[in-house]
Amino acid sequence: MRKFVFLASSVSFLFLASFASAQQGDAMIGFGTVTSPSSNGCGYYGGSGNYVCPEKGGLYANISADVIFHRRYGLGFDAVWRGGQGNYEGTGQPYRPILFDFNGVYQPRISKKIGADLMGGIGWQTTRFYGYTENTNCVYFGACYTSSNHFLIDAGGGLRYYFWHAMFVRPEVHYYYILNNTSDFSSNSVIRVGASIGYTIGGPD
Repeated sequence: MRKFVFLASSVSFLFLASFASAQQGDAMIGFGTVTSPSSNGCGYYGGSGNYVCPEKGGLYANISADVIFHRRYGLGFDAVWRGGQGNYEGTGQPYRPILFDFNGVYQPRISKKIGADLMGGIGWQTTRFYGYTENTNCVYFGACYTSSNHFLIDAGGGLRYYFWHAMFVRPEVHYYYILNNTSDFSSNSVIRVGASIGYTIGGPD
């Protein structure tokens, strides 16, 4: 979690530095869940020889930020994590996926109060599998987990509605293609659905 806080702080600093030349900036927090197109239960998938389960279910939180420049194009960052440890399809193995992505963003305006967010980019997923391991972090800090890390490509979209001045709500859908995710789960494809609430600096008021 310390690494996550440091990364989020670093990205926030970069976004603040970019905001000097931006027309608009947004900050969002939200919740949702994930599912996988291959959600038929646990089994042997992907030719890895591993017994794996679908990456689905659970309450996921997310924090997001973006900066928008001329012609409604910009850059965005998103961090998503499972709020509680999942039980690997009843096998008793606790786990928690965490996803990070950096995106190009396009924000067309539909009306004064309604706009769209279209995005796509790259990132990575780190999945923590909890249990005792003989490493320093586990013994002295209680961080008893091993991490499985995979590169990802993502695309997503949402529809924002400004309900009060510069505050908005945004239902959204995101698709992740996670390379070699079948070493841990039953599919390389993961879909996240949810909604965020956000605030715009330099936008509608």
